Amino acid sequence: MSLNFKKILPHILIVIGFVLAALLYFSPVLKGKEIYQSDIVHYIGMAQQQKEFKTSSGEETYWTNSAFGGMPTYQLGAKYPHNYIKSLDLTLRFLPRPADYLFLYFIGFYILLLSLKLDFKMAALGALAFGFSTYLIIIIGVGHNSKAHAIAYMPLVLAGIIYTFRRKYILGFLLTTIALGLELVANHFQMTYYLMLLILVLGIVYLIDAYKKKLLPHYFKSVGILCVALVLAIGLNATNFMATQEYVKESTRGKSELTINPDGSKKEITTGLSKEYITEYSYGLLESFNLFIPRFLGGGSGEDVGKDSETYKFYQTLGASPVEAKKEVENTPTYWGDQTIVEAPAYIGAVILFLFVLALFLVKGRLKWWLLAGSILSLLLSYGKNLEFLTNFFIDYVPFYNKFRAVSSIQVILELCIPVLAVFGLHKLITDFGKPEQKQKALVYSLSITGGLCVLFLVFSGSLFDFVGANDGYYRNAYGEYGQAFVDALRADRKTFFVNDTFRTLILILISSAVIFGFLKQKISENILIIAFACLIVFDLVGVDRRYVNNDSFVSSRAMTKPYQANKADLAILKDEESFRVLDVESRLPAKSAYFHNSLNGYHAAKLSRFDDVYSFYISKNNPNILNLFNVKYVIASDEEQGAYPFVNPDANGNAWFVKRVKTLANANEELLALEQLESKELAVTTDKHLKSENFLVDSTATITLKTVQPNKLEYTSNNKNEGFAVFSEMYYSKGWKATINGKEQPIYRVDYTLRGLKIPAGNHTILFTFEPEVVKTGSTIALISSILVGLLLILGVFFIYRKKNA
Repeated sequence: MSLNFKKILPHILIVIGFVLAALLYFSPVLKGKEIYQSDIVHYIGMAQQQKEFKTSSGEETYWTNSAFGGMPTYQLGAKYPHNYIKSLDLTLRFLPRPADYLFLYFIGFYILLLSLKLDFKMAALGALAFGFSTYLIIIIGVGHNSKAHAIAYMPLVLAGIIYTFRRKYILGFLLTTIALGLELVANHFQMTYYLMLLILVLGIVYLIDAYKKKLLPHYFKSVGILCVALVLAIGLNATNFMATQEYVKESTRGKSELTINPDGSKKEITTGLSKEYITEYSYGLLESFNLFIPRFLGGGSGEDVGKDSETYKFYQTLGASPVEAKKEVENTPTYWGDQTIVEAPAYIGAVILFLFVLALFLVKGRLKWWLLAGSILSLLLSYGKNLEFLTNFFIDYVPFYNKFRAVSSIQVILELCIPVLAVFGLHKLITDFGKPEQKQKALVYSLSITGGLCVLFLVFSGSLFDFVGANDGYYRNAYGEYGQAFVDALRADRKTFFVNDTFRTLILILISSAVIFGFLKQKISENILIIAFACLIVFDLVGVDRRYVNNDSFVSSRAMTKPYQANKADLAILKDEESFRVLDVESRLPAKSAYFHNSLNGYHAAKLSRFDDVYSFYISKNNPNILNLFNVKYVIASDEEQGAYPFVNPDANGNAWFVKRVKTLANANEELLALEQLESKELAVTTDKHLKSENFLVDSTATITLKTVQPNKLEYTSNNKNEGFAVFSEMYYSKGWKATINGKEQPIYRVDYTLRGLKIPAGNHTILFTFEPEVVKTGSTIALISSILVGLLLILGVFFIYRKKNA
């Protein structure tokens, strides 16, 4: 027992150290503060209605009416029955946010390096390098929580795979199952897809290695075990996985039936997103050096250049006071790269990249090749439209690649691979005895490549780069006669950033080389070497991280739990107890209206495709016909005298109405274009194949009234002397909504491109719409069965591992 405790004690201390490091970096959480995350502010607005419903009723709703006219909550934090893997995830994230994600970064990478047979000291060193990688900190800062969540579990999945290939079949199987289950819990399928690409690279390299070593039976046995783990991991997340796959077909990530654009031009037909949308955020070729020199291209889109800057002096020449000039330079457009907007550079670290280059000369075998291949593939795909032939190939021929945008985010793969190989290179430097000449050559080569690159940039910066940004022409015109002077000051500050950070990188490389040289000459010990590099890595990465995410990023807890304040227009609308929708064209916060009202506004990367079409064609142009169809009673706009003002739309159609005619059209193009001048209270148009053109008799006494309103339940009463057809001002969604008339289920038809229609017999009736998605019931059953099975396998696995150790 004492011997076992001594073995695990270092790991316990390391874990405690990770907890302290995470809390120390995000220390304001200890004072009850929360980090201000813009994306989470949007999420809070979108999810407010379902949160309020859960609080008042105790039930979970899988539909919200608060945004985009209505949509499922599957991608808005919906909670599912029997989601026990989620409970495990919440247990692991025991620290206050966002320290919980940083801790997951550390612990996952630590286990990955242990699976590669590194000792706890080297594994801890690597964990710090991965966890403090600038991009991983930045995404936490802006609120990409699900992305950070998914990235944090990537190393754990790889650890399970590596243990399996190391013939630790039971441990590898169990770890892969649990880790992959946790990876899917994060619900960021783009990051999981990128992980899959890396696993494919690993699998190909391992296959080649197994073929050379005549170990193919072992290889395919391992693959078989991992496939079973994959099936079980999906089973643990069955509800979310199935609901997402169902929803994506009707979202902007699915195939559109339209063949035209809002301007009338021919639309690119794809089964996913358009190439322009996918490659909007493409990494620049020159931007690659940001991985090595943080502000190589000026840093983020807006940087504080300080009082010693040329831009500060420029504002002073215009007569600005010191306080005014300081405020102006706090958000200077220093970035001069290719991307539209950049929060911060994706800096991996000068020290880590130096060790990575060193490892290329020291590390041999399959580990080196899959990490190097993964890094190169990641970098090349991140270029997007700047390396068009490769990007187009993946979009056109690689399954599901066209479902994801922002190709630059695939760099998470190289941000994982590079630290692994870097630390493994340091490990080889320490453990490979009897090869002093090889190590010295590797050091010389690494110093020459990395240090020489810095010297080249410093000496020839003036002739190699012009420091001109894409928007400099705009600034030149915006400042009139002072425009050229402003741009000149801007370029001078960009060059200063470039020189200062290049010099910083060079110094770190020289110090790193000196430490290794001292070790090779036996002037310093192994422990001192590891401590020195731990200090260098933390100093390097945290120093850059704190430029963008620091104590100033935190606000009071209330500012995040209640980030929106109702203005006069909101308060006036909230007094109206009728059911209607709101369009806010005044607020710059797209999800604010959804926080207070049933809204056409919202913020989400995968809204319903048909609503997005209607928005692009009509709502963005304030077409009154569409506002009437969606029962928009209030439009919040700016009034010159009163600010935000609730303008009343007297022509809104109401919650439901009987029409005199239903007209069947040939295709989606015709149906959408018909809405522009549609007399919607008289006529409904459709392409629903179950609905034919038909006339209906509607007299003046016919009524249909909304009586009960809940996100997942709507109750109406109808009174009509004749058989009629009613249009409901509610988003049509083919899966989950059921309609009954006096308790008898009736088919729901899609009309007016986005809305629901129902045939109603003559007389007085009670009409009930309920959202009861079968996918949730089916998925929850599968999740329960999978959880029981994994639990049993876990117990058996632990028993066999324990028995084998004792034997």
